[in-house]
Amino acid sequence: MSQTVDRALTILASLGEGPASLEQAAARIGVHKSTALRLLRTLQEHGFVHRQPDHRYRLGGRLFGLAQQALECIDIRQVAAPYLASLCERYGHTVQLAVLEDGSVLYLDRVEGRYPAPPSGAPEAAGRIGTRVPAAAGPAGKVLLADLPEEQLTAFLEDLDGGPGAAPAEGLRAELAAVRRRGWAAGQGGYRESVDCLAAPIVGAEGRSIAVCTISAPARLAPEADLSKLLPELLCTAEAISLAYGGSPTPRWCENRCGARHVERASRT
Repeated sequence: MSQTVDRALTILASLGEGPASLEQAAARIGVHKSTALRLLRTLQEHGFVHRQPDHRYRLGGRLFGLAQQALECIDIRQVAAPYLASLCERYGHTVQLAVLEDGSVLYLDRVEGRYPAPPSGAPEAAGRIGTRVPAAAGPAGKVLLADLPEEQLTAFLEDLDGGPGAAPAEGLRAELAAVRRRGWAAGQGGYRESVDCLAAPIVGAEGRSIAVCTISAPARLAPEADLSKLLPELLCTAEAISLAYGGSPTPRWCENRCGARHVERASRT
């Protein structure tokens, strides 16, 4: 490993804990102040470090731009795939990944269970990768709607036309508030009453839902009470995907059932 690169990266990581003086930066990597100054000046020239008026150094704006570009290059479907497969393999139920797009739930991935089962809230042909269903029609859409910024949610409710599976606007708003509080949704869709579904949010870097993970099964094979026992497993899976994607979920459920390694974030002072 290049010693210079190693020292530069160590400085950047340490600045993630908060601004530092030249003396503090030098102490953190165990070098003389002149060596630390050369590293910091080089990082500053490239925009990775910024020198404040109080002469302390903090992370520079270019890092945030690169971080955003990196997140945009990550395919949530690719990140989620092994976690979806693991959840399906353990319990045999259909597991899906979906996002909210133009007021509809768009299915990005699907791992078929031991018995074919269309998702809750979807007609027979829906639920396949690339298909869409109304966002208000089932648990998946309600999880995604529940985390919309208020202005976007209001606009969605104003456009709601009361179509199949959709609740009246005010009733839906109250239901979404409950979903937001508990962090998941369950139920049967308006299109197919024989399929039960649980849905949990996948959280992005800004702390908002960017996708939803669902597990569904025919009610005759897995009644709602039985499926609900898998809620901790589903929530763990959704958290694990969030962490793998670089998101910032509240770490409540992830207990390495899915192979995720949760690392405590450094506190800022």
